Amino acid sequence: MALIPSQVLRVAILLSYFSILCNYKAIDMPAHQTYGGSWKFLTFIDLVIQAVFFGVCVLTDLSSLLTKGSENQEQDRQLRKLIGLRDWMMAVLAFPVGVFVVTMFWALYLYDRDLVYPRLLDNFIPQWLNHGMHTTVLPFIIIEMRTTHHQYPSRPCGLIAVCSFAVGYVIWMCWVNHVTGVWVYPLLEQISPLAKVAFFFCLTVLINIYYVLGEILNSYIWDGSKYTDKAKAD
Repeated sequence: MALIPSQVLRVAILLSYFSILCNYKAIDMPAHQTYGGSWKFLTFIDLVIQAVFFGVCVLTDLSSLLTKGSENQEQDRQLRKLIGLRDWMMAVLAFPVGVFVVTMFWALYLYDRDLVYPRLLDNFIPQWLNHGMHTTVLPFIIIEMRTTHHQYPSRPCGLIAVCSFAVGYVIWMCWVNHVTGVWVYPLLEQISPLAKVAFFFCLTVLINIYYVLGEILNSYIWDGSKYTDKAKAD
């Protein structure tokens, strides 16, 4: 039996994301006042994705608890829809986007922080909030994957959805640049147009790799558990 029930963990994680989002939105940064506001940053979009995902998880837990033992077919159908939405969000958005944000941010930060997180931001964003946006996302999503089995869509459908998100964000960044004349991330100001195309392509490939990684990890955790339980039973 788990030391802390997964339902309690999800509520705690959801509340932490609400706290992070509220504190982030309360910061009076110049970038928040320009075109696109916070929505031009993938970090903020990811925080919203994670908060919505864990909100769906908590709602699914509550619905499952309330309908437990019920023979109402309509309630059962609605619960299955919620579970389907939860699993789809985990597979296509929460895991690949969350892992992408954490790994890309810290890789670029360690190489040259001014490419992605200029020192000026230290005057606005405290260290704990920076880690809340760029670090804790990874352990939170791993905890969710470890405590709950998620049914992944077929790989082609999943990859199409992930590609759509990645291409959509690239188009959004290009539009923001078209309107304002400024790229969202300083790194993009320093490379040529051809290099930008190659960079965007590589990032799209990487986020697809993270989708497949999530699918493999989910299968390893839960299929492995089934084999272990079966061996113990035998």
